[in-house]
Amino acid sequence: MASPLEFFSGQIGKKLDNTPSAAGNWLAGILLEVSEKHIKIQYTIEPYMCNPTKILHGGVASLMLDDGIGIANFVAGSEYLMTSINLSVDFLSSAQIGEIVVLEANLVRSGANLNHWEAVIKKESGKIVAKASSNMIKTHIKISDLKL
Repeated sequence: MASPLEFFSGQIGKKLDNTPSAAGNWLAGILLEVSEKHIKIQYTIEPYMCNPTKILHGGVASLMLDDGIGIANFVAGSEYLMTSINLSVDFLSSAQIGEIVVLEANLVRSGANLNHWEAVIKKESGKIVAKASSNMIKTHIKISDLKL
């Protein structure tokens, strides 16, 4: 069985539509980079991701941030699965249908029971669409018990 890092390293350049996260699969991002402390995912804004004003829905942007952090934390080397205990999001600009955005998440602090992450979604122009911070807490579920 592949480690989480090996599994996701094999997904670089591919659409993320066959991962352990069904919600993340729905987003269908393309994995650009992954390591134990960093992830980079590209998304194309689709009509089904938008609110009635045809811009990226805040809930979908939050899902991108939470799922990106989740994948990055999944490969961070913990023996146990970790889950979000909070997600603080700032929405700073809009993204339109057809635009490409890139999410980057970085591990700020790794502890025995808690990891702290920061993430940002940017347009190709470099303009920030949304940014977030999140704390992930260790569960009792061993990653080795999951089927990858």
